[in-house]
Amino acid sequence: MPGMTTLVRRALPEDAEEVIRLRQVMIDSLARSDASTGWHAESLPVLRGRLAEPDGVFAAFVVDHPERPGALAALVAGTIDYRIGGAGNPQGTDGYVFSVATDPDTRRRGYARACMEGLLEWFRERGARRVRLTASTQAEPMYVSMGFRLKPNPLLELRL
Repeated sequence: MPGMTTLVRRALPEDAEEVIRLRQVMIDSLARSDASTGWHAESLPVLRGRLAEPDGVFAAFVVDHPERPGALAALVAGTIDYRIGGAGNPQGTDGYVFSVATDPDTRRRGYARACMEGLLEWFRERGARRVRLTASTQAEPMYVSMGFRLKPNPLLELRL
């Protein structure tokens, strides 16, 4: 959709409540998700602080809701991570994408893709040579169309 990227902007501290609302939309869409919202109040001040750091390692890109002033239609968030360099990425700078969500009433308008393009540009500007994400089966075709490739996932997790 031409011109779509003009709708994308970097999220600001005053967007924090809406960013958390859309993160919950994403969480609710996942199988085996925890529908608890008790974490919102504790997360809000931390998120506001991160959104206030223009040169930090975290960024969120959003599209404002076209029918509801003050609401967001879409969200993509990501971080820059450092890993010890290797042949394909000597500086060890990776981008990691998470919390991709679109408000249910604004889906299929290209908003998530436009936000992803904004985040990918932010990663490029910061020297990221590789970007990783975990996709739902519904979102996977969009990522593949943007050049992402499915990798075998040897991910292990430990809760501390």
